[in-house]
Amino acid sequence: MARDDSVLVGIDGSDESLHALDWAAAYARHEGANLHLLSSYLLPGFGVLPTDVHPQPGFARKEGWGATTVPGSASCLVWRWKDSTMTLRHALRRSIAAVGAAAFGLAAVAAQPAAASTPGTTSLAQVLAADGDTFDRNPYDFDVLDQAVAAVLATKPTSPVAVLADGTVPLTAFLPNDRAFQLFAWDLTHRWPRTEQAALEAVAGAVGIDAVEQVLLYHVVPGATIDARTALRSDDAVLTTAQGAGVRVDVISRWVPLVRLVDQDRNDVDPFLVRSQLDLNKGNAQIAHGITAVLRPADL
Repeated sequence: MARDDSVLVGIDGSDESLHALDWAAAYARHEGANLHLLSSYLLPGFGVLPTDVHPQPGFARKEGWGATTVPGSASCLVWRWKDSTMTLRHALRRSIAAVGAAAFGLAAVAAQPAAASTPGTTSLAQVLAADGDTFDRNPYDFDVLDQAVAAVLATKPTSPVAVLADGTVPLTAFLPNDRAFQLFAWDLTHRWPRTEQAALEAVAGAVGIDAVEQVLLYHVVPGATIDARTALRSDDAVLTTAQGAGVRVDVISRWVPLVRLVDQDRNDVDPFLVRSQLDLNKGNAQIAHGITAVLRPADL
């Protein structure tokens, strides 16, 4: 039997599907396989699939993508990622635009009243340590990040990373969860770390504590408290990080919402904001948003 060098992943804009997408893209890149994205939806009142859902003539040839309807179903598309250097932006935007009216009602982001009080001074270091200063078995919290900050400060007490403990300094941080660090360690070492502690040790061993410091600083945008509502209105904005390099905001959909952060490593998967972990520590000068992968300030 011929081998099918393909990876199939379903996407619907949920946090879980974005985590699956990051894992699948990393695995496909590692194995040199094609990546297929599957998106299904219900369009009541239509007897056939609307023609504007399909790519325009030449779309697959020009962009490296193709779309296939699943036999026996008028409500399922398989997007084929044929070029590992392609971004996910175009296909995701087309898929979400096609299903937006039926699945999400084209609901605009609800306006939130501006805060009338002075921002609080609870630091992000306090938020990271809130569930205990230890590793656990929950891959979607921030234990590895918390311990990485502690490891840097233990080695370099005057590191700028210490700003995360000063709640009076306004900043926005993008927080990779523990699964993101496991994927990062796997990409660096080609071995899967079975525990959170093993993930941190693998990353530090592969790149060194100085590089870990630079990676952490690359997740911090100093001087600005950027909430999710502002981020959704900031498509193509370039954020200058505490590390010095920029991160570009790619708003794929304001309705889902779905936001990607484009880092300096063009060969690896860029992270998405996690919908259930937006506006962490809201009401304070320091705010954070969970992300699905580790941002990279260089080709690592």
